[in-house]
Amino acid sequence: MGCRIGIIAGSGEFPSLILNEAQKLGYSCVVAGIKGEAEASLKDNVDVFEWIDVGKIMNLVSFFKKNGVKEAVFAGKIDPRIIFKREKFNETSHQILAHGEERSPTAIIKTIIDFMSREGIQITDPTPFITSSFCQEGILTEAKPSPESEEDIAFGWGIAKHIADSDIGQTVIVKDKSVVAVEGMEGTDEAIKRGGRLAGKGTVVVKVSRSFQDARVDLPAVGLNTVKSLIEAGSKALCFEAHRVPFFQKKDAISLADDNKISIIVKKS
Repeated sequence: MGCRIGIIAGSGEFPSLILNEAQKLGYSCVVAGIKGEAEASLKDNVDVFEWIDVGKIMNLVSFFKKNGVKEAVFAGKIDPRIIFKREKFNETSHQILAHGEERSPTAIIKTIIDFMSREGIQITDPTPFITSSFCQEGILTEAKPSPESEEDIAFGWGIAKHIADSDIGQTVIVKDKSVVAVEGMEGTDEAIKRGGRLAGKGTVVVKVSRSFQDARVDLPAVGLNTVKSLIEAGSKALCFEAHRVPFFQKKDAISLADDNKISIIVKKS
């Protein structure tokens, strides 16, 4: 990477974490905040900032070119349901996306990455900026998982891997060795809450990466908001994949989990 990095900022804490770490490493950061997704506070701490409509891909490319950006990262979430709102995309963007063979969120992002590469902007892997957010195998909380939770984790792990590799979602919610909910386009937090509504208290949440995860496109993560969703759903445990699923706002998330007697377990694939 060069001394200047572009950040395509969606929602959540990921953009701020990337920004802070990149600045510590001496990068000049040019941030494209996706309207309706990125936090407005991002623009207070960057060298260059501009709001970009999600459906105007060429505006993003022009913004980066104007500011000398040749390498950029995707950071944060963009509601994948946007793909069903055709009116949100201008004609140029429709023409760009027409080159993709599929219309899944992952396929669309890959199409955009390929287009930006042809325009001279390489989308790179963001993981070098968040190495401290990855965890080793173990139990992170004082609250230990019950034998029943461990059985549910073992039951749900392979299923989570299967749905992840099928590009469906990367999280399953399990109770009594039964799959209660599978993550879809609503995202992890909403899937957790849905699992709680369906099965009541005592669910276990398992989150994994794909076997061949392209971190440029999508990086599964957990964090403080995940724990808040666990509390709302009455879940008793969260298990995620070691070295491959980052854990954001780790200290505060673990403290909140312990306050609510929720176990957080990190497991090797």
